[in-house]
Amino acid sequence: MRRLIVAITGATGAIYAVRLLETLRALGGIESHLVVSSAGWLSIQHELTLDRPAVEALADVVYNVRDIGATIASGSFATDGMVVAPCSMKTLASVAHGLSDNLIARAADVTLKERRRLVLMVRETPLNLAHLRNMTAVTEMGGIIFPPLPAFYDKPQTIDDMVVHTTSRVLDMFALGPTLTSGWPGLRNAGD
Repeated sequence: MRRLIVAITGATGAIYAVRLLETLRALGGIESHLVVSSAGWLSIQHELTLDRPAVEALADVVYNVRDIGATIASGSFATDGMVVAPCSMKTLASVAHGLSDNLIARAADVTLKERRRLVLMVRETPLNLAHLRNMTAVTEMGGIIFPPLPAFYDKPQTIDDMVVHTTSRVLDMFALGPTLTSGWPGLRNAGD
């Protein structure tokens, strides 16, 4: 069984994690491991019409953010990697500096040290120098900074279209099954 860790922090955009979990469930054969920060639960409550049991039901395994002894806190627990969706600047800083001050930061640290794929869907704008330096540090450690920016080339009709496209691109980075997004078709240059 393949495994993917999904973490939700307090930044806006909890819908990205919900769509990731729903897609993983639909794909089948991938065990999802969910951990949510205290601020993440506040964002979910504010942004979505889902309660805590409904979100937890989307995952195969759920952890308390304070459970540093959880299986995902150890490199001996094999996973395909981890997605933090959305990733707050606080979590980014914790990962960039190896603080491991909660289970999200610890699992991210383990993901990096084991050379597994770590994708941080960072949410903040505008960015200050500390944010940029922390993004650089995580990138230098092998992590991937993936701001959830909408793509307009596929002409989305709804917000959900944009969310699905973004989360599909994230999951495609893990090669968990068939490609979920269609490739860039290119543009024909009619004038030349």
